[in-house]
Amino acid sequence: MTREELLSPGADPVEAAEETTLRPRSLAEFVGQPKLVEHLEIMLAAAKKRSQAVDHILLSGPPGLGKTSLAGIIATEMGARLCPTSGPALERAGDLAAILSNLDCGDILFIDEVHRLPRAVEEVLYPAMEDFQLDIVIGKGPAARSIRLDLPRFTLVGATTRTGLITGPLRDRFGFVARLDYYVPEDLASIVTRAANILGVPLVADGAVAIAGRSRGTPRIANRLLKRVRDFAEVRGDGRVDAATAFEALALFEVDVLGLDKVDRAILNALCRTFGGQPVGLGTLSIAVGEAQETVEDVYEPFLLQCGLIQRTPRGRVATAAGWEHIGLSSPTLPPASIGLFDEQQSSD
Repeated sequence: MTREELLSPGADPVEAAEETTLRPRSLAEFVGQPKLVEHLEIMLAAAKKRSQAVDHILLSGPPGLGKTSLAGIIATEMGARLCPTSGPALERAGDLAAILSNLDCGDILFIDEVHRLPRAVEEVLYPAMEDFQLDIVIGKGPAARSIRLDLPRFTLVGATTRTGLITGPLRDRFGFVARLDYYVPEDLASIVTRAANILGVPLVADGAVAIAGRSRGTPRIANRLLKRVRDFAEVRGDGRVDAATAFEALALFEVDVLGLDKVDRAILNALCRTFGGQPVGLGTLSIAVGEAQETVEDVYEPFLLQCGLIQRTPRGRVATAAGWEHIGLSSPTLPPASIGLFDEQQSSD
């Protein structure tokens, strides 16, 4: 379940509350990303020593790695108010102007999916971030005039999963740009153990390792799998989560040994069985598995590429020998694909 689903009106309030309580509250509680945490510790300590607002921060990386949690931690560490919003929610320049005019000195303005800001809204941010001033147009037509209002010194924390879609002028105005990487299994096991303590789940050490190994390097997925394993243990076990219970539960929920789910395996099956190992364009592959192109490219492909199960070629996506082996097939010996004039275009059809 995504953060947006948890915050939707029809979401289970208990599940939403759990999602909130599992977030770390301070840098000391934050597990993983050691270099990033060290950089933030220095920045925040220096800003507090000078009694100034911390510089603007851009956090990038795949979904579920802790960008929103870090924004809350920055606000907590600075003793400031967190004002969260998102790029798609700011449809007009006036929406952002209203938020900016209500900020106090030192407040943290958090914009999730900042790469989806409309251009008109983004241009309002430029003087606000650089000069802490807000340009407002009063009136219409020939009588219109522009006035500039002073803003309090605030900190903008932007989060994005698509750094390449952020325009250069906006990216350059962030004083610190950081990328969150996938987590190692040891860190994920610590995160699962902490979440189990908060949720009151009797978790054995080998159970935490088993869940961490199938969490795709992502804390959000690790916490989600822990909840599903907890449910399984309470209904079909004695409530205790050990490695055997975790493996049985995850097999029931169709999460395999690498953390691949039903759609991941559908992609491998399409590449290997449906198309016989031939290169497949993104559009064709998305139709074959019944998912949108953006979902396949942004959600499923990165992990499959990281695991070395598929690869992108000039002619399209193909499964590697490891991908064939993972679904129990032998990799065929295919003739090398020649690269034609229009192959690069075909790979993204």
